[in-house]
Amino acid sequence: MTTRFLRPYPALRPAVTFALGATTLLLSACAGADGGSGVFRAVDLTGAGSTFVNPIMSKWASDYAGITGIRVNYQSIGSGGGIRQLSEQVVDFGATDSPMTPAEEANAKGGKVLHIPIIIGSVVLAYNLPEVEQQLRLSGDLIADMYLGEITRWDDPRIQALNPAVQLPDRDVLPVYRTDGSGTTFIFTSFLGSTSDRWNAGPGVGKAVRWPRGIGLGGKGNEGIAMLVKDTPGAIGYTEYAYATQNRLAMASIRSAAGNFVPPTIEATMAAADVALESVPDTSDLKLSLINQPGEAAYPIAAFTWLIVYETPSDIAKARKLAAFIRWSITEGDDRARALEYTPIPPKLVDIVLDRLERIAPSNGAQSVAGAVTR
Repeated sequence: MTTRFLRPYPALRPAVTFALGATTLLLSACAGADGGSGVFRAVDLTGAGSTFVNPIMSKWASDYAGITGIRVNYQSIGSGGGIRQLSEQVVDFGATDSPMTPAEEANAKGGKVLHIPIIIGSVVLAYNLPEVEQQLRLSGDLIADMYLGEITRWDDPRIQALNPAVQLPDRDVLPVYRTDGSGTTFIFTSFLGSTSDRWNAGPGVGKAVRWPRGIGLGGKGNEGIAMLVKDTPGAIGYTEYAYATQNRLAMASIRSAAGNFVPPTIEATMAAADVALESVPDTSDLKLSLINQPGEAAYPIAAFTWLIVYETPSDIAKARKLAAFIRWSITEGDDRARALEYTPIPPKLVDIVLDRLERIAPSNGAQSVAGAVTR
């Protein structure tokens, strides 16, 4: 079964280095960084959430501090944690790879939440098979059966059928999965759910699912998954592309909705975004899925990361600063994103996001933060 999600949801290069982990990015600020107006004076931004986006958030925060003197404190704690902290008003913004549910939005203490797509990334299936030099080909239903414990050996005939020219090893398949609430898990299980009825009838789709008992290894964060795969021969795990590349892990080509085996590349990820945007004329809701898009060249396990912010923040100075940081990230940060193997959001979406930022206004009805968002 193949489901098209055309509606809102129900390798790191040596020149750029950063720490992949649940780190806090704390960068120096200086007064008057807005050119003397004082709008940004000594006002810090705090955010938390997605480990998926942590590498590019690290780079953006570091470079933005160097340019403006504004400090950004981002904690890579997982999408579920980012949603909770935004909902409790602990942070100024959250970052999530899975959109908030209606119940989560209703429970947010600061009022209406906006989802702002900031970057696109791909979830890869990384594996540790020292004996195999060729890139493996995998399909969604086959991956689902690995995680369900139905395929337990790497030389299983079903894997061999997709890889006839590869001498597969006589090794146990060791699936690696996230133990924390994770947008990456949401993306991965959404893909499995779009290709496997057995998966939908079992663990299903979510930021956290009930993994089959006694199968595989659990780890925390994208960095935890990448390290488990790296250290465990026979392992296969889902992680964001940057983490797999940084750890020099082999990554599979995945069979797409069009039936092609597509490797995770910036071009293939952008193809998924382009198809999704063309297929959805109404962009009033930006919680769009890129899973299993039908394009010939579209990588099937791609997703936006959203910054989640309150539409009517109580602190206008922070709101203006946040709008300016988002604007800079999506208009000036594309080369930095590509250098870390992320896909910038398409130009059409950049214009939509800039318009969306103008809706952020203080709760007392004072001037919108749009003044900080110049074109």
